[in-house]
Amino acid sequence: MLLRGKTVIVSGVGAGLGHQVAAAVVRDGGNAVLGARTEANLAKSAAEIDPDGTHTAHLATDIGDEAQCEALAALARERFGGVDAVVHVAAWDSYFGGLEDADFGTWQQILDVNLLGTLRMTRACLPALKEKGGAVVIIGTQSAVAAPNEVQQAAYAASKGALTSAMYSMARELGPHRIRVNTVLPGWMWGPPVQAFVTFTAHTEGVPEAEVHARLTERMALPDLATDGDVADAAVFLASDRARAITGQSLLVNAGELMR
Repeated sequence: MLLRGKTVIVSGVGAGLGHQVAAAVVRDGGNAVLGARTEANLAKSAAEIDPDGTHTAHLATDIGDEAQCEALAALARERFGGVDAVVHVAAWDSYFGGLEDADFGTWQQILDVNLLGTLRMTRACLPALKEKGGAVVIIGTQSAVAAPNEVQQAAYAASKGALTSAMYSMARELGPHRIRVNTVLPGWMWGPPVQAFVTFTAHTEGVPEAEVHARLTERMALPDLATDGDVADAAVFLASDRARAITGQSLLVNAGELMR
């Protein structure tokens, strides 16, 4: 098991990717400490992942609040004795549009959550991570390194692009403490958000859902979309000791839509 005996903080645990990451941590022998703003979602995820509660703990956490980030890190230490990795899933990804129609007040809020919130949570975990080394895994997006074709989310892409740049700096700064920092860059990822996008687009355009789905896969080398589970597996690998010599890297998980 990749994470036997390891404790991993997972931010942004809801119905989609965050849940899958936490489930993969427990599946692979680790302890998952779940954070998100909504306590009910955390309790539901924890109950599904770990019915007897042996390998999970959770706390309502807004990564925009430094004290709440520190409280989540403290919970991991109190319950499981430390922190071996943190996987950042929490993000504001529901704002659409480009530059011409930009509401920069909203952009600022998105940057505060996606960029600064991730950095707040990382810093809160540093005292524990420095004790024996570990991993920081950031869930980014393919749109941070290539222009998307189907939807326009300029603020989201900019915030995640900034995180990728910050990753390089953190990898250098934290490397001497044996803390690795990497990013997973998903493309279209089959899970609740993309399912909703396909359903909405099909209804709006009056076309079958299969047609919308085909548009998403036509540029991919592999014939199927990556899933939330595929991205979670990549994150778990980077959080594990199997990736002990990997830092400052971005891993595309996108069925070959973008290659580099």
